[in-house]
Amino acid sequence: MTAAIQFFRGVDEPVVPDIRLTRSRDGLTGQALFVFEEPEALAPEAMGDITGMFLVDEEGELVTRDVKARFVNGKASFLEATYTWKSTGDFERFMRFAERYAASHDLGFNAT
Repeated sequence: MTAAIQFFRGVDEPVVPDIRLTRSRDGLTGQALFVFEEPEALAPEAMGDITGMFLVDEEGELVTRDVKARFVNGKASFLEATYTWKSTGDFERFMRFAERYAASHDLGFNAT
């Protein structure tokens, strides 16, 4: 099974997001901000209301309900989703998903 991001269960989002991570000074908590430019989930033929973002891989799924559309000239053009973790274990689980997602989409990782 490859890692995938879904806005509707069972439907993989083909647009690869820009992902930025921030962590607290103690490293225990943090967030990943996902920005999708013109994702298929916003297409007129999409399945309906977006209720969350689902990060799916062989271990199961991570879910966030913090998803917002950004509009350009009155048209929904971007989706922004924020996944928050509250422990080192949650962060490690998120990173395993991120590594699988990167590998299955031929992506690199840049630490800044």
